[in-house]
Amino acid sequence: MIDAVTGRVRAAQNAVARISAAPLLVRAGIFVTVFAGFILAFPAEVLSGRPILFLAVAALLPAFGPRRTWATFTTLVTVGGWLLATDGYGRPVALWRLLAIAALLYLGHTLCALAALLPYDAVVDPELITRWLLRSGAVVLGTAVLGVLLLQAAGIGGGTGHQWVTVLGLLVAVGMSTLLGWLLRRR
Repeated sequence: MIDAVTGRVRAAQNAVARISAAPLLVRAGIFVTVFAGFILAFPAEVLSGRPILFLAVAALLPAFGPRRTWATFTTLVTVGGWLLATDGYGRPVALWRLLAIAALLYLGHTLCALAALLPYDAVVDPELITRWLLRSGAVVLGTAVLGVLLLQAAGIGGGTGHQWVTVLGLLVAVGMSTLLGWLLRRR
C-alpha cells in the first residue's frame, strides 16, 4: 500500500517536472478567454462577491480538462449570463458586446481544441501557436465584419434584440454537438 502511494507521488512529481511552457500558456489562455467572456456576459450586479469566485473556478475547468465537456459547459454558462443580463437585468443588447462575447466563445473553443492536442510535456514550436491564433483571429474578424454587414443590409442593426434568436441558436449548437458526438461514437 505504501509502495503504491509512493509510486503515484513520484509519478506525479515526474509529470510536473516535465511540463513545458507552451501547453501551460495555451491553458492559461483558455482561462483568461473564458473568464473574460464571463465578465462581459454577466451583469455587474452578479459579479460581486462569491459568484465571481464560482465563475473563476468554472473558467479553470476547461483549462484543466479541454477534452471533456467543460468547454461546452462554460459556453452554456456564458450564454446563460448574457440572457440573464439582457432579460433579467434589462441590459440593452449592444452589438459590440455581442460580437466580443461571440469572439471570446470561439477563441475559448479553439484554444480548448489546441490544448486537447498538446500533452503537458509537448515541445512546441512557437510558430505553431502563432499560426493557430492568427487563423482564429482571421475567423473572428471575418465573422464580425460579415455579421455587421449582414445586419446593416437587413436593416435590423438597431438597438432592439431578439432573444428567441439567441435561444434558437443555442439549441441548434447543442443539437449539432449532440449529433456530431453521436456520429463519432457510432463509428
